[in-house]
Amino acid sequence: MFERLPSGERSVLVHIGIGEPADEDQLSEFRHLTTSAGAEPAGVLTAVRQRPDPRYFAGSGKVEEIAALVEAEQAELVIFDNALSPSQERNLEKALKCRVIDRTGLILDVFAQRARTFEGMLQVELAQLRHLSTRLVRGWTHLERQKGGIGLRGPGETQLETDRRLLGKRISVLRDRLEKVDRQREQGRRSRKKAEVPTLSLVGYTNAGKSTLFNRLTAADVYAADQLFATLDPTLRRIELPTGPLVLADTVGFISHLPHELVAAFRSTLQETVEADLLLHVIDAANPLRDQQMAEVEKVLEQIGAHSVPRINLFNKIDQLPGVTPHVDRDSEGGAERIWLSGMDGEGIDLLLEELGRRFSQDSIPRRFVLCAGDGRLRALLFESGEVLSETPVPEGGSELVVRLPERLWRRLLKQEEALGERLRSETVA
Repeated sequence: MFERLPSGERSVLVHIGIGEPADEDQLSEFRHLTTSAGAEPAGVLTAVRQRPDPRYFAGSGKVEEIAALVEAEQAELVIFDNALSPSQERNLEKALKCRVIDRTGLILDVFAQRARTFEGMLQVELAQLRHLSTRLVRGWTHLERQKGGIGLRGPGETQLETDRRLLGKRISVLRDRLEKVDRQREQGRRSRKKAEVPTLSLVGYTNAGKSTLFNRLTAADVYAADQLFATLDPTLRRIELPTGPLVLADTVGFISHLPHELVAAFRSTLQETVEADLLLHVIDAANPLRDQQMAEVEKVLEQIGAHSVPRINLFNKIDQLPGVTPHVDRDSEGGAERIWLSGMDGEGIDLLLEELGRRFSQDSIPRRFVLCAGDGRLRALLFESGEVLSETPVPEGGSELVVRLPERLWRRLLKQEEALGERLRSETVA
């Protein structure tokens, strides 16, 4: 596990822009992320390079400048707002004579502090161990050389191999436990599909106001605060509408350069987003970087396979935008594309609920399917997705099914079974 940053640890912050300098908003987010981890920024240094230096990431002159600031401020830690390789971290620590962590290590530490549930702690520990496994040599520099003589051969190799083996065993245990949790989540998803309860998932950049909006919609008491990753553990709550119940999921917020270790570790949690019937993309409308933040969210959705799930963009925090009132921007077919609202004071929530009621008010429609003998997989999908009203054998050796399917599940089945093409044809039954 990672060493937790002690509260108030004095830190020098370094941002190396590749090809372009950092703007003030990026540096502000970096400082906010650092204080969220419990560190105390003692100074900030920036630089621009066309490409990273293979030895230090920063140039040798900038490393000397960082070392001078560390000594002047009596800093105990240097944090880079970049992803460093294990060798770059080690080289920087030798040159600066203090601990060095990169953006990935910083985000992992914040996640470790925010995790509260058993699943969340397992996911964070798995991500940490994956990251740590590439940096084991740091703790055994006194054993890194082979020494000659009887009784002195190979201690470094033995120690490192032992540590890697222990880490590998722990990672395997964590994966097994998370697979068990994932199976339990999958059972819940199947039950909701069977009961025809639509699932909505809140996604968005961290600190966009997802948890505040979640509490407003569900009357829940999920922790919400003006800080990065205030909510880490996923929460599901039921919403009762006149047209029927919905299930709303509040998920972890995204951030630029989200570590791959976290995306991999949280894949089972993010599966709620992939399997959702509708994504509610919460956007901080008052943030000047909202376009960049929307692009970062799209990148993560693409990475986890949720880019094709239907969505509505919720432009939140309009209470901070003078002259902006709650309203709905509709697409060419009349569907809501953007809803402007405020989760803090509730303005525009009625517009969102009205749109959700309209989207999920379709009645179930009976459909007739004629399957051949080799369509066992498709038959199982129809039994899982809808209510089978009748099944009649046909002379060719297959069967004719009449299945009651909500329109949204029919559209999902079409998308899921796109490869079947013409074979997934049906006709509605009067």
